[in-house]
Amino acid sequence: MSSTNHVIALDQGTSSTRAILFDADRIPVAHAQSELRQIYPRPGWVEHDPEEIWQAVIAVLRQTLDRSGLTPTDIAGIGITNQRETVVLWERDTGKPIHNAIVWQDRRTADTCDALKRAGHEPDIHGKTGLLLDPYFSASKIAWMLDTVDGARAAAEKGNLAAGTMDSFVLWRLTGGAVHATDATNASRTMLFDIHNQCWDADLCALFNIPLSILPDVRDCAADFGATDSGLLDGCVAIRGIAGDQQAATIGQACFIPGSIKSTYGTGCFVLTNTGTTALESENKLLTTVAYRLAGQTTYAIEGSIFIAGAAVQWLRDGLGLIASAAESADLFEQAAPESGVYMVPAFTGLGAPYWDSGARGAILGLTRGSGPAEVVRAGLESVAYQTRDLFEAMAADGAQPPATVRVDGGMAANDAFLQFLADILDIPVERPPITETTVLGAAYLAGMQAGLYPAPDEMVGAWRCEARFDPAMDNAERARRYAGWLDAVRRVRTSD
Repeated sequence: MSSTNHVIALDQGTSSTRAILFDADRIPVAHAQSELRQIYPRPGWVEHDPEEIWQAVIAVLRQTLDRSGLTPTDIAGIGITNQRETVVLWERDTGKPIHNAIVWQDRRTADTCDALKRAGHEPDIHGKTGLLLDPYFSASKIAWMLDTVDGARAAAEKGNLAAGTMDSFVLWRLTGGAVHATDATNASRTMLFDIHNQCWDADLCALFNIPLSILPDVRDCAADFGATDSGLLDGCVAIRGIAGDQQAATIGQACFIPGSIKSTYGTGCFVLTNTGTTALESENKLLTTVAYRLAGQTTYAIEGSIFIAGAAVQWLRDGLGLIASAAESADLFEQAAPESGVYMVPAFTGLGAPYWDSGARGAILGLTRGSGPAEVVRAGLESVAYQTRDLFEAMAADGAQPPATVRVDGGMAANDAFLQFLADILDIPVERPPITETTVLGAAYLAGMQAGLYPAPDEMVGAWRCEARFDPAMDNAERARRYAGWLDAVRRVRTSD
């Protein structure tokens, strides 16, 4: 009997690359993961080695197949999800990258973006892309590589280079250079894509001096993206879906109804609210973005982006050595004095929404002789909840109604103490699904839907399940006092309004 009722989701994330094989009921069957080295050439600069990523991609795909006992002929399709905005340029004839990938957290092009703001370009960029003029997005990163790497601009003008976010680079390699494409969600994060007309914008490309010819073809999230080269996995597997990680999580959380909202806690934190076929414009520095594009129909979202969430826990572990593992942070959170008054503002690469302050830097405030590792660790976890509250405040200022619940996922969603504090600070119930790795679940769903294995979106809405619910328990006075302390801490590290 054929086993083509399985799909593989490939998640090329900021801190790791992993693959998970799902069955026809969207249950994980096998998986493999490889951690990703972070490269920090200078303060505020963050890079990844594309070749290291590629080797990890092949390794986790092969390991997942081996552990499942299946072969490529048994797989209905591969879905890809990826760290958004991270971008790489490579040679078309060899597939060799011309520089390390520049990561979404990287701030090296802050001066370039500031100059374009002063020249008055931000309104036009925002109107077309839904984004703010910030180094976070891909356009200025691409321009930096073209201007900095010897011979890059001349090679691009001759059509010898290809550019893309990590999904595009991985797709190129998987297909042996046969397919240079991306999906609408990743394209919408480059600051070069008109989200209303669903096409690359020639004027924006000219503004950043980026040749249109180096950009990938843009397709639906569930679409034909070619097939793996037969020599990679001992057989060809169709690639049937692509979405940026936060949009994939939105799909994995079955947020297909306008008004539904999810918050993902990975390296950063990202809150997306489905706004249907209307691209709502925020007046409070949130982003208008593509939630997904299926069968040619674009669905939009309002997004708040926090640069540092799980990365703060990683720093507490690797930078300060206060914990030996991320799981240990939950124990220290419980041990800390809750009234310590310690605040951490993890602005290691500036502040994201709703501040968009690239010059802000991190700080720990309110320390006393009674402060210890537990208090600092708790402050790091609490900072993620406070930043989430910042996003909800901005959404409320834009006229959004408070959601009845918030669906959470990502690594930090496994921490019950954190989720209870999150519910307390938001004053909104928080719901966690049985599978918190909704990013890979979303990628699997896209591939499975394209293959005819998984149901339509409306059926997915009814199939969503809650594994644990956290109801607010903090009184209003304490909630207000704690959040006021956070706002004061943020004010102390701000460099711009």
